[in-house]
Amino acid sequence: MAKPILGRGLSALLGGTGASGQPAAPDPMASSETVQRIPVARVRSSRLQPRQDFSAESLRELADSIKEQGIVQPLIVRLQDDHFELIAGERRWRAAQMLGLAEVPAIVRQADDRAALELALIENLQRENLNPIEEAGGYAQLIGQFDLTQEQAAAKVGKSRAVIANALRLLKLAPDLQAFLREGRLSVGHAKALLGLALPEEQRRAAAHVLKKSLNVRQTEELVASLQNQPGRKTGAPKSLLPADAHLASLQDRLQQRFGTKVRLRYHQGRGAVEIQFFSDDDLERFLKLAGIDLS
Repeated sequence: MAKPILGRGLSALLGGTGASGQPAAPDPMASSETVQRIPVARVRSSRLQPRQDFSAESLRELADSIKEQGIVQPLIVRLQDDHFELIAGERRWRAAQMLGLAEVPAIVRQADDRAALELALIENLQRENLNPIEEAGGYAQLIGQFDLTQEQAAAKVGKSRAVIANALRLLKLAPDLQAFLREGRLSVGHAKALLGLALPEEQRRAAAHVLKKSLNVRQTEELVASLQNQPGRKTGAPKSLLPADAHLASLQDRLQQRFGTKVRLRYHQGRGAVEIQFFSDDDLERFLKLAGIDLS
């Protein structure tokens, strides 16, 4: 069986999404794979599943839809010893368990770990089912486990290099602040501002103030800038490498999004420097092209 083509979008792999919240039924002429019914009890969650949080309310809504319409999109699984391991469709499987269904429709696919993780990421990312930390963790797992560059990972899941780079930055937050991001207590914008503080304890104190005062992102940037400029402040990086105020911090963040890598902006009284990090010849060539420099 041929390996599925990845990085082309979820619709190319699994079909679109119907009005009920379930994926639309696939075109039977689009694939030669056979849908079969397998016992729910033999299905297991995957250790590669990037999604960790499953809303009970969302699962109940899906279960109600399945009760009325059935499972219109089969699960995708792979055979592992005496059980089937999920590649895509864990929410449908969990909803089927809630309803006490004995069997579910499934496509049994031959897939190695990389293909399974890629497909799981694509399903979750393009249905926007992952919280920001789960998304970042999924990218980190794909890059680390299979020795990919950020650009290669971006191509696999159909995202830009900048999206991958900015998501991975969130994993530099203190672990308890990552939990706030998972729970929705802090937004990604808040998190990016807090990353201007290198020390976890500083991040925690600032986050506590943000939550207590219900600060918006701009106010959080101003708070971080004031903390960066405190006399005698200890920092994990030379002060000259830190933006002097919230406006420069925002500009540095925009530069990082534009180049898809770490950028340091140094500025003092009209002078300074922009430092762009690269990690391969391909990276350097990409930056030069963005700057309009043709090496040919």
